[in-house]
Amino acid sequence: MSLSYLDAIILGVVEGLTEFLPVSSTGHLTITEQLLGLPVDAKEITAYTAIIQIGAILATFLYFARKIARLFMAWVNGLRNPQARQHTDWALAWAVIVGSIPVGLVGFLARDLISGGLRSLWVVAAALILWSVVMWVAERRHDVLEAKGIHRGEADLSVKDGLIIGLVQCFSLIPGVSRSGATISAGLLRGVDRVTATELSFFMAIPALVAAGVFQAVEERHGLASLGFGPMAVGIVVSFVVAYASIAWLLKFVASNSLRSFVWYRVGLGILLGVLLAAGVLSAT
Repeated sequence: MSLSYLDAIILGVVEGLTEFLPVSSTGHLTITEQLLGLPVDAKEITAYTAIIQIGAILATFLYFARKIARLFMAWVNGLRNPQARQHTDWALAWAVIVGSIPVGLVGFLARDLISGGLRSLWVVAAALILWSVVMWVAERRHDVLEAKGIHRGEADLSVKDGLIIGLVQCFSLIPGVSRSGATISAGLLRGVDRVTATELSFFMAIPALVAAGVFQAVEERHGLASLGFGPMAVGIVVSFVVAYASIAWLLKFVASNSLRSFVWYRVGLGILLGVLLAAGVLSAT
């Protein structure tokens, strides 16, 4: 199987745009692959979509470099000095670590289902619509708490928050749900403000995306070789540039806007996708 440079650029743009927006990168990549005439259920294509996430990971590292370094040092200092564990960064670091474990375990155990049976556009269409309900409820709860003057910021996060948000993140393994949509919604339901929930979503993305990329690269190394090093490199670079811009935009957006616009987009896309599938314009796999 071969992948053209144009295909690589298009997939890189889609990955970079949608990885951190609550619209489902996997769902959009699956739709795009279908439109490009690529076999969405082929292991090489599944692996490629995981590999180009490296660009998004690097964008996250670069954008939050200082904060990631701060959290890492807080964690290291806390391991050596009990007094350092009183710092809020100690709890935040552990929230990210603990919250990243569930999706890794579930993703590994259900890897065949995720790369096989769930790679259907019918699944994507249903998940886009159904998870939008969760996002709407989460936004409603945020509005109620905000009206009462209740705000939970970064300093209020606990390991329990990380665990619960991490468990909810497991739903993002279903194409169409959205990893950021799951984690941000979980944060809002926990009473965390939008900006803090969004940043926590970015931090939790790093272990999840790294694990997925490395595992897929090792497992499908022979198939990936057939796609060509050039297209893979182009896809990673493009996703990095676009993802960096996407992170900056989303943080600015959530500072003064709700996620309801994404909810309407998801519902509209899910309905359109269902109609196209039912009409035979697109095939599910």
